[in-house]
Amino acid sequence: MSLTLSHPDTDLCESDIMARPYDLPSMTSLLCFEAAARHLSFKAAASELNVTPAAVSHQIKALESELGRQLFTRHHRGVEFTEVGAFLFVALQKGFESISETVQSIRERSDRPAVVVRSTSAMSAFWLTPQISAFWKRHPEISVSQIVSDIENSAQRCDLSIHYGTIPEDGGEYRLLFRDRILALGSPAYASLHGIREARDLLQAPLIHITGEGARWTGWPDWLRTVGLGAPVGKSLSVNNYMIALQMAQDDDGAVLGWDGLVGPLMTSGRLVNLVADSIPSPECFYLKVHSRVSANALLFRDWLVDAGDRNFGTATDP
Repeated sequence: MSLTLSHPDTDLCESDIMARPYDLPSMTSLLCFEAAARHLSFKAAASELNVTPAAVSHQIKALESELGRQLFTRHHRGVEFTEVGAFLFVALQKGFESISETVQSIRERSDRPAVVVRSTSAMSAFWLTPQISAFWKRHPEISVSQIVSDIENSAQRCDLSIHYGTIPEDGGEYRLLFRDRILALGSPAYASLHGIREARDLLQAPLIHITGEGARWTGWPDWLRTVGLGAPVGKSLSVNNYMIALQMAQDDDGAVLGWDGLVGPLMTSGRLVNLVADSIPSPECFYLKVHSRVSANALLFRDWLVDAGDRNFGTATDP
């Protein structure tokens, strides 16, 4: 994709701006923000949009100025969402997905990418995207496209999709990817501030809960009951998106439950730490659904993902 970036104040004349029926910032700045948010990198966004990192940075600064809120926290080797930035990214995802589906329907194209795989934003960021990169190095001739959505939508056409839950017994083709352990995670500052040393200390500390998502995420009451404790009585913070929950935990707002096979990179980087020694085996698993009439390339990528799960977690056979 190639994007021509002009100054946001000179894209349209005043009469055009007055006539717009939608209260939106510059679409150029929104496109730059969406790409940077998806990659968590201005450099990667610039490469995708075929512009310079400085141009992406300029557009995002203009968007932040117009909104009066900071969307990213800048670091030397990348960026992180602020809470406002995470909410805007989720809203843009939904809007762009709807537009994409409509355009795809209008085009009625038969030349879609060789392999299309759907996953949640957390799965895409922490596990699927690195697997696609490794696959491309081995099979550069095969195109793999992602549909990243935290909303279950069977109308979206794809060859493969990744889910968290119990593998259905409906006669479809499903493959186990991995079943990991669920840990209590938080930032080092959170652990120090609330004196978290053992699981019992979490009962009165702020906890981040995931609500309203299609996947049946294991919650804090279940986790605490499994390790032999009662219900939490501390401050409760509820969000409907796992990526936002992880960002809130990194911002010292509360503790979050983490699937070690999914959020390992955040633990490796030290952004989140294992707060207590207790953990529980995940009652559900991450699995791959193979949709009907897929290509040979899709089956090859299916086997690649299953092998990756086996290499990392030893899940060679279904439970």
